[in-house]
Amino acid sequence: MPKRLNLPDSASVATPDGEGRLFAPSAARNAEAIVTLVRDILRDTTGEALEIASGTGQHITALAAALPTLHWQPSDIDQDRRKSIDAHAKSSGLPNIAPAIALDATSPGWGVEQSGKTFICLANLLHLISAQEARILISEAAEALAPGGRLMIYGPFMRDDELTSEGDAAFHASLTTQDPEIGYKSDFDVIEWGLSSWLDYEDMVEMPANNLALLWRKAG
Repeated sequence: MPKRLNLPDSASVATPDGEGRLFAPSAARNAEAIVTLVRDILRDTTGEALEIASGTGQHITALAAALPTLHWQPSDIDQDRRKSIDAHAKSSGLPNIAPAIALDATSPGWGVEQSGKTFICLANLLHLISAQEARILISEAAEALAPGGRLMIYGPFMRDDELTSEGDAAFHASLTTQDPEIGYKSDFDVIEWGLSSWLDYEDMVEMPANNLALLWRKAG
């Protein structure tokens, strides 16, 4: 999973509230759009959902509130983030959020341990890990999905190997300066990695702030 990077404030700031919860402005900005999309594709779906790299916990509490028929499993490699996730879950009072687990989604083998998932999602992670780590993540997520389950990856991407805004170009350059192995991935490459893991490509959805949501489904 990503090492500590120097990220712009819009991407990295998470402020504690004194009650164990962290709040990130970026998570607050994109939560509504993510929840709306997920609710549209999973309405009335039942089963187990996994969020990879849940961060502060803002997304998963919003998702769990909007989709109460799913039982949500948050995860994060960082202990402080897991504490924040659990604090958000406790504060929400929602019964369908499990305690956060430690999960390095870039390591081989976790897909079997997390098998049977109806839905797996992650937001704003692929540009912070290498291409090889991203491929492992997608392969393991495919393994963890139940037949008919869906994978959603949200975040900033190149469009057909091209950066499409000055802000994205600057952010990508700042990442690759710190580590040449990371940075924005091309949308078509990521779609192909899902196909190579025997997932059926479903859709590419334009999201606010020049982000994309990529969707696959496991045959079944």
